[in-house]
Amino acid sequence: MIESPLTTAAAKALIASTGGCIPSEPSNAPSVAPSLTFSDESDDAEEPARTEKPRQRRASTRLIAQSARDIQRITGETTAEFVGRCCGGGCCLMGNKRPAGVDYVPLVLPDNAAFNSLGLKFPDEIPAKLSGIVDMPDKIVSFKSIPRPLSSPSLQTSDSGISMGPDGDVSPTASAEKALEAMTLESLDTAIQPPKFVQPHPPYHVYPAKIHTARELTKGGAEKRTYHFDLDVTSYPDEESNDFKVGGAIGVVAPNEDSVVDDVFDRLMVPRFIRDKQTLMSTTNGRWPTVWGDDKPRELVTTRRDVLKWCTDLQSYPPTKTVFRVLAEHATDELEKKVLTFLCSAQGQGTFCDIRTGPHVTVSQLLHAFPSSQPPLEELLSVLQQLMPRFYSLSNDPHDSYQMRDQKQHRLIEIAVTVHETSDWRKGSRTGLGSGFFERQARRFLDAQAAGEANPEVYIPMFKGLMANPLAKEFNSDGPMLLIGAGVGIAPFRGFVQRRLKQANCANKVWVLQGIRDSLVDEIYSGEWGVHEEEVKRVVQSRRGEGRYVQEEVRNQADLVWYIANAVDGRVFVCGSSKGMGEGVEDALIDVAMSKGNLEREEARNFWDLKKEAGQYIAETW
Repeated sequence: MIESPLTTAAAKALIASTGGCIPSEPSNAPSVAPSLTFSDESDDAEEPARTEKPRQRRASTRLIAQSARDIQRITGETTAEFVGRCCGGGCCLMGNKRPAGVDYVPLVLPDNAAFNSLGLKFPDEIPAKLSGIVDMPDKIVSFKSIPRPLSSPSLQTSDSGISMGPDGDVSPTASAEKALEAMTLESLDTAIQPPKFVQPHPPYHVYPAKIHTARELTKGGAEKRTYHFDLDVTSYPDEESNDFKVGGAIGVVAPNEDSVVDDVFDRLMVPRFIRDKQTLMSTTNGRWPTVWGDDKPRELVTTRRDVLKWCTDLQSYPPTKTVFRVLAEHATDELEKKVLTFLCSAQGQGTFCDIRTGPHVTVSQLLHAFPSSQPPLEELLSVLQQLMPRFYSLSNDPHDSYQMRDQKQHRLIEIAVTVHETSDWRKGSRTGLGSGFFERQARRFLDAQAAGEANPEVYIPMFKGLMANPLAKEFNSDGPMLLIGAGVGIAPFRGFVQRRLKQANCANKVWVLQGIRDSLVDEIYSGEWGVHEEEVKRVVQSRRGEGRYVQEEVRNQADLVWYIANAVDGRVFVCGSSKGMGEGVEDALIDVAMSKGNLEREEARNFWDLKKEAGQYIAETW
């Protein structure tokens, strides 16, 4: 929304007029800022808690529509208009109505565990002639044998791409020779890091950071598992004016699990002897398989395993119609072909939407659900999603984190990772691609230590990612700060506090509100924030005692919030999940502005919007 100059001026005047509402300190107070106060529900409060009528917890979002009919009512469109805009003629709004003159045939479904676990609802009969079937997508990937063997399967250039001529008329031998000429003599171990052509960080490549230490922060019984990692970046390439920063984030290129890659190979009937064999891969357009490379044709030497393991996301995205179209094209079972064709037609739009909006379906599950479809690997790679880096905030002050090992000083960065889990058709549950990789590496490291290995060789492929993200950019060396986070979102604030508590002039100028479920099992980094931790941090538990959320503590600390919001260089940081916590904290901040600044709700919202523009209210949520 674009605000008029008059609106902006009025909002700025509003902030100036509310400056007198800054809470003042008693004359005998030891500091110039309010302290964290105990809420009535706190177990540590000395005075007895007041008995209040328990209020019903509110959802973080308002439900305004539960069906397509509700959306149609809100938009005011006719059924024909809505159906045409929403799904092109195969919408659930059509119900059981059948157009005249259309023949229908029974739809027999596959019967196997992978298909049944999709939980999809199909009609008993479908039109004999389907319409709106998506076109067969172009094949943009191809593999060719190379004329002579290479000494190493991982020899790559920084981009390994060769631009094709306008007509693309290049012989396989000439292409291979050009690719070989462009290659360097440096060898990479693609067991621990991706091929060079991935290169998400020009001019540097992905760096395999060795795990210095790893430990689980949560205890048994925690709803989610969280791990801490110390990564050794002593030999990370030097970069002028781009060092690791407090609040910054690193990028991690997490690969697909080897067992998942082999399962896809098995379903596609890719012979084992060619999976790790060098090949000349050509792409006709796009950035793939690079991350942030130019959109252009490429030819590069690689292996099929490296491409599937490091460059293709096999589990994070719901399938598209082009994926179903490729599977339908190569299905040899007529029943499976009919179901797949239905899913990429206009009449199957409702069922397709169900599979898109339901739990994520992996590529492996689709191949098991339709076992007769074994498309060529090149065609499947042409329609699958790019495997993108994941970003993780630093949880320490990277400027002063060094440890001695082997009589050498090692520079370390620290991160915390919470393992995400979702349902799986075979194992019951599976981990997220990035967090699952971290957990596997942590277990490998800890198991090696338990077996007596003093210095396990376990790596995390990372690069210096977002050192100019909002958390790092708006961190300042002075001025009061309020840090609000829940779950692993509290991790980057540990580095903020470590930096602040080392500076004498910043004493009593940083406060932390930490939301957790149960302090006995999932309070991460307890006792690791530095001196005076009990004075700067308040922990709010949602599953013990009265059960409160961090947004409720924001309201309880209204004096402190308002003081920081109006102080010179004052900053309020919020980090965590946008669902529930992020939205709830924003509502709580608006309530504080309304009560302390005597503002209407819209005025309070504008107040925080201006603070956000000024870099004094920073929300990093996901």
